[in-house]
Amino acid sequence: MTAEAPHDAEVVVVGAGAVGLAIAERLARTRSVLVVERHEGFGRETSSHNSGVVHASIYYETGSLKHRLCWEGNPLIYEWADTHHVPVRRCGKLIVALAEEERGGLDEVWRQATANDVRGIERLTGEQARTLEPHVPTIEAIWSPSTGVVDAAALVRSYESAARDRGALVVYQHAVVGAERIAGGFRLELRDANGQRSSITCAALVNSAGHGAPNLAAALGYPLDGGGHEGIEAPVFRQLANRGRYYDIVDPEVARMISRPVYPLPEHQAGGLGLHLTVDTDGGAHLGPATEWLPEGASLDYRQADEAEWRARFLAAGQRFLPGLREDQIAPGQVGYRPKIQRPDQGLVDFLIWHDRGYVHLGGIESPGLTASLPIARTVAEALG
Repeated sequence: MTAEAPHDAEVVVVGAGAVGLAIAERLARTRSVLVVERHEGFGRETSSHNSGVVHASIYYETGSLKHRLCWEGNPLIYEWADTHHVPVRRCGKLIVALAEEERGGLDEVWRQATANDVRGIERLTGEQARTLEPHVPTIEAIWSPSTGVVDAAALVRSYESAARDRGALVVYQHAVVGAERIAGGFRLELRDANGQRSSITCAALVNSAGHGAPNLAAALGYPLDGGGHEGIEAPVFRQLANRGRYYDIVDPEVARMISRPVYPLPEHQAGGLGLHLTVDTDGGAHLGPATEWLPEGASLDYRQADEAEWRARFLAAGQRFLPGLREDQIAPGQVGYRPKIQRPDQGLVDFLIWHDRGYVHLGGIESPGLTASLPIARTVAEALG
């Protein structure tokens, strides 16, 4: 009997976003790892088109993966950033009631935050909140001192560098166009930027492809809406994209009026946490993201036109936080897309981290995925044994 040929890598990770590269760094400590990414570089989709907020695990169902992994990841992000020279600001965050009728919504957020044991959480009067953000007409607020902002692109770059330092190979401009189970593992068919095809084999496969995760699951024969497959009961893999538009505050004097993220009450059924005011590690200020559900299969266009309807909506939202904000002080910013297992008009849905015979599927890895990236990597490593 001939010996089985060795695989090209012990583990292939599909997707070089924050989560995929954090997983690669973790697994490369003990295994040979190959990361396959269809784009020309790391973090080109969800990882680089977001607010860069280091979340504190305020909103998520107690005991859920989002709650536990975000809570664990919050201090780990600060520790990693300090160790790897990634710009980060532990500036805290306010969740504000801006009208009397919003106090009840703030009560709901407070109940969830305290149930989740959020570090250092406080209830503030309007006067107390205005000592932190004097330009925001807050009536009452929740203060989260462990929330902050990180340079998301620098964070992902540091994960890639650390993964490479541990021996992981990262291959860009290679799309997965086919996948199958073989004896002892998996075979992937790849296509490069020139249309050339190749194949690789691995013992274990981690699907961290973000918006492309359902396609890879389908290529392996899993039913996207869940159900039986080869004697295994599979979960729902199907996803929708939810577009998040941003507008930037382009007047430096206005940008300097805000020192930390300021959030309204969350809009879970709309698919987000409400159109909020954030800062970045360079001192810029931004409004967003908005929420728009896209039909299944819609293309993801990261360009944003300056549309009158959206400008008006962002200006109105911004003026709730900064009443003197003028139209000429905002301009279109970035566009991001959340990969959602959640359906429109449904409440929060948890991360999907599912293991089946060497295949690990990560679905619906949206916010707080960046904050939870290191604990997600640990969870995947534990699943693979």
